[in-house]
Amino acid sequence: MRTTPPDSPSTRRRWRRITSAATTTAALLLAGFGTAAHASATPEATTVKATSSKVTWTATPCATPKKKGELACHSLRVTGGLTAFQKHEAAVDGITPKAADASTPSGYGPSDLQSAYGLTSAAASRGSGETLAIVDAYDDPNAEADLAKYRSYYGLPSCTTSNGCFKKVSQTGSTTALPPADSGWAEEISLDLDMASAVCPQCHILLVEAKSATMGNLGTAVNRAVALGATFVSNSYGGSESSADTSYDSSYFNHPGVAITVSAGDSGYGAEYPAASRYVTSVGGTALSPSSTTRGWTETVWNTSSTEGTGSGCSAYDTKPSWQTDTGCSKRMIADVSAVADPATGVSVYDSYGVTAGWYTFGGTSASAPIIAAVYALAGTPSSGSYPAAFPYANTSALNDVTSGSNGTCTTSYFCTARSGYDGPTGLGTPEGVGAFTG
Repeated sequence: MRTTPPDSPSTRRRWRRITSAATTTAALLLAGFGTAAHASATPEATTVKATSSKVTWTATPCATPKKKGELACHSLRVTGGLTAFQKHEAAVDGITPKAADASTPSGYGPSDLQSAYGLTSAAASRGSGETLAIVDAYDDPNAEADLAKYRSYYGLPSCTTSNGCFKKVSQTGSTTALPPADSGWAEEISLDLDMASAVCPQCHILLVEAKSATMGNLGTAVNRAVALGATFVSNSYGGSESSADTSYDSSYFNHPGVAITVSAGDSGYGAEYPAASRYVTSVGGTALSPSSTTRGWTETVWNTSSTEGTGSGCSAYDTKPSWQTDTGCSKRMIADVSAVADPATGVSVYDSYGVTAGWYTFGGTSASAPIIAAVYALAGTPSSGSYPAAFPYANTSALNDVTSGSNGTCTTSYFCTARSGYDGPTGLGTPEGVGAFTG
């Protein structure tokens, strides 16, 4: 394994100097990501191990609710094989790829994500003074220390309690009376914090920890984040829809002037809540791979198996927001936009609580939700009274339209199959700069 950090200037120069031969090799190495259709599944199904292009992973423990009535997180941790990042680097450098270990990153880092989504310039100059909140359940005792490892490795500005950039509180706002620790949710927290940092390095980060993973406690944590000044709130969890969802909408997610993102789910075709809330930006997932296109990247719908892939679908309960104009679903349609979520094309994360301290590669729509929240933060504070979920619908030209792949079987094709323009699995597309995320 080379010693140069994946996000170093020399590596970035090599990315830009890809020859056609190397690109062809990378394309061959990257071939084989699954796109087979499959039926809807519940979040609990994400506990099944899966493989794609010889990459193996498993859902983090928080993907199985600890107690009845709790929601599942949407994170998947790679356990073996060679990720798209490693294969591409091997093709570019002309070396034999080596299996990942915890000593070095094996997934996409900040410069990769910024490049893929046209954010390099914005990430360098924007986000200062903005507060991006991460809402999760239970406590990660090592959250700040692990975040420091990630940011230091990639050369991002320090973000600590002492310099005022980072703050961790419970759903009550206390900095000392925190929820019980949980190693599964700690992995989720590390993923969320690192993705927020990767895309918006200048942002202040507020971590709000709910005392459990119930909708009531997580929703209270959302309200606490807004009360503490966050104008961007990322949520990487969900569960089955119910008739109670419309009351949760008004209690927890109706915050004009605040961009609230929610992951669409990891169980393939099927609607989940709170991604179905009409007040949030629901975020689907893609497989992100380097390419020889002008953009330098290509994306398809993330789909691995009959039980795993990005969520999407037509809500059974939530009212359709006025900015959604698709005609096949009379209620709220999921998703709005998307970003990388396939573990086979996953992101690097540093984590130390409950696992061997070190670098891991993660996927799941738990990665895409904080990425999109951070893009909103780069775009600037939403105007008072606005609903930022509407912004992408007014600025579709500033998105990468994802037109291939499917996450299941559905009667109305675009509910589960990508196409030109709006579709369920990827929404309107993925960011190409910040233009689609400002009002």
